[in-house]
Amino acid sequence: MDFEAAKALCRSFPGATEDIKWGEDLVFSVGEKMFAVTGNAAPAQAMSFKAEDERFLELTDRPGIIPAPYLARAKWVRVDASADLGDEEAAQLLRRAYELVFAKLTKKLQREITEAAAS
Repeated sequence: MDFEAAKALCRSFPGATEDIKWGEDLVFSVGEKMFAVTGNAAPAQAMSFKAEDERFLELTDRPGIIPAPYLARAKWVRVDASADLGDEEAAQLLRRAYELVFAKLTKKLQREITEAAAS
């Protein structure tokens, strides 16, 4: 998984924002709700993101992917540099993380984000 490409992908999602939290973590959010977190230092060594409930156990059974510290109860996974996770699969998982969080936003906020992205 190319973490720099993953960061660029997260930045490209409609309404996505990024900020530094907890002193050193780069957090990607939509509607002020987090969907991915990575280290701010370059090059990044790991990335955490929301996973579908059904895929959480499957993903965490793979080498280099563990339940994300502090966020595992919300079905977040942490992928480190040793994980055998291709860029295409990583992109699909990050897009799904974004979609899962976006779906929990209010309909009004979803509409505002969609309209802003279209203009």
